[in-house]
Amino acid sequence: MTQQVVLDIVRSGLMAVIMVSMPPLLLGLIAGLVMAIFQTVTSIQEPTLAFIPKILAVLLALIAFGPFMLATLVQFFESLTGNFTQFMNPGF
Repeated sequence: MTQQVVLDIVRSGLMAVIMVSMPPLLLGLIAGLVMAIFQTVTSIQEPTLAFIPKILAVLLALIAFGPFMLATLVQFFESLTGNFTQFMNPGF
């Protein structure tokens, strides 16, 4: 296994992680931003108020983007297992 093959595996793994984690993180960020603006406008300084909307946003993101996230992980796993013989070094 050459360095290029290892770098390709790592690169595709990192892209899979980014693609899977991006929807819940972005929706949680947007929910937190909206709650921060709401708290600023209404002068409510309760730090625990933003947790419920963030949790709901992440839960909704997991429900809405779950099939896409699962398909991305399955595609990555299949690409790893499909090229398994390429990763084996016959010299050992």
